[in-house]
Amino acid sequence: MPVKKKRKSSDLDDVGLKKCKITSYCRSQAPSRLISGDDIFSSKKCLAWFYEYAGPDEVVGPEGMEKFCEDIGVEPENIIMLVLAWKLEAESMGFFTKEEWLKGMTLLQCDCIERLQSKFDYLRLQLNDISSFKNIYRYAFDFARDKDQRSLDIDTAKSMLALLLGRTWPLFSVFYQFLEQSKYRVMNKDQWFNVLEFSRTVHADLSNYDEDGAWPVLLDEFVEWQKVHQT
Repeated sequence: MPVKKKRKSSDLDDVGLKKCKITSYCRSQAPSRLISGDDIFSSKKCLAWFYEYAGPDEVVGPEGMEKFCEDIGVEPENIIMLVLAWKLEAESMGFFTKEEWLKGMTLLQCDCIERLQSKFDYLRLQLNDISSFKNIYRYAFDFARDKDQRSLDIDTAKSMLALLLGRTWPLFSVFYQFLEQSKYRVMNKDQWFNVLEFSRTVHADLSNYDEDGAWPVLLDEFVEWQKVHQT
């Protein structure tokens, strides 16, 4: 629930949700090789799989990630959703370094493409569960921001919100338009969290929006802007 005391958006201190369906994020695939129940996870095999995508610096860069996405059948622009679900599960920032790859894959017991593909339904459940999604949404802020910054630059925030809420929040398109023309150049953590709370609790027609509530000024201004456009 929103905090009791209203904060100014200029402080830069440090968001109804519906189920986030990502079934369309994965490409159709040819039938995978069946994995025997007797197969045992192999760390050695897992690392060899990692080096198929990693560069000399032992990091999966853009080209390696593109190949990885193609191999597992996930669109590159949507891999972030699986990464976030993976992060929630593995308590890791992703699978871009050898350590992160091995930690996440060991937890999921995946040492090959087929094993990882068999976990897609499980990872989707993390995204489709309201409670888990809230945690993933919170993780996304730290995942996407520059580590030396306390806030997200507004372009990154818009891109992440499009992935996380774009398919499920009826007001997302107009909120995106609002951000496009607004004075805001960053989004802080308080604003980020409250956008999710707003999307979960405020009706699409804004009829139940409490002007005296403890929403960030960013959302007050969005409501005012939208009401003007509605009239």
